[in-house]
Amino acid sequence: MFQSPTYGELELTQVREKILSFLSKDPDRKYELVVGTDSQPHNGSGVDFVTAIVIHRVGTGGIYFWKRVVNKKTYVLRTRMYEEATMSLEMAETVLALLCCDGITKYDVEIHVDIGKFGDTHDMINEIVGMIRGSGYRVKIKPESYAASKVADRYT
Repeated sequence: MFQSPTYGELELTQVREKILSFLSKDPDRKYELVVGTDSQPHNGSGVDFVTAIVIHRVGTGGIYFWKRVVNKKTYVLRTRMYEEATMSLEMAETVLALLCCDGITKYDVEIHVDIGKFGDTHDMINEIVGMIRGSGYRVKIKPESYAASKVADRYT
């Protein structure tokens, strides 16, 4: 199940309907379809992963949907960052499969990762960005990665 602050709890097919409805309300505008994941460890009892799907109508706001997965496994930081990136890639593929008949392609999707030039994740930038680009997606890191570092982070 996905969550939305606007629409509540939704099945994946309902997420598709809401995305298409949002896009159709102002079809001449520029849109960004963004996926990002953030995580939060919980004192050795597992990790919360939250993945967000954001549809940004550039200049006038947007809507988003998020999904939580709780994993009881213990992660070191590097493995957790790779898991976040992998979850974002998997969600991007899910979104594309959902919207492929509606003209949405990999070129329309951007992945945001919760890593940046400052802090403990700076040495992972080339690896994780390369993995995502190698999968055919555009990628952004902090501070531009709002889907991961702002939207998903809000629910971890």
